[in-house]
Amino acid sequence: MENDCMKHGGFGWFELMTTDTEGAKKFYADLFGWEYEDMPMGPGSTYTVVKSGGKAVAGIMAQPEDCKCMPPSWDIYITVDDVDATAAKVQSSGGKVLRAPSDIPEVGRFAVLQDPQGAVIMAMTYLRK
Repeated sequence: MENDCMKHGGFGWFELMTTDTEGAKKFYADLFGWEYEDMPMGPGSTYTVVKSGGKAVAGIMAQPEDCKCMPPSWDIYITVDDVDATAAKVQSSGGKVLRAPSDIPEVGRFAVLQDPQGAVIMAMTYLRK
């Protein structure tokens, strides 16, 4: 994982949360030629890894229940050395923590953050393997 996207401040991952994963997959495959690899994530849940030129570049997932009031969106994960410290700094800098830091098993720890102007971004501390 030691590359530019895994360094503090790097753009680490992109993810589409949508109400129609199959429709989105068809749309983007037709548009960009993307390929996909589905990964089961538990009963009735699948995460789709987006591949471009055989390289994993993003993900597609169904919107979780607690996000159903939001429109589908592409989300950006910024890599940080310490997501808990970053979340605390966001609050002390005038932003908001919309989802407190929490773990993604075998991936890392993330938080959903909002800047003082209202833009939303995710911060992620990846597990070092």
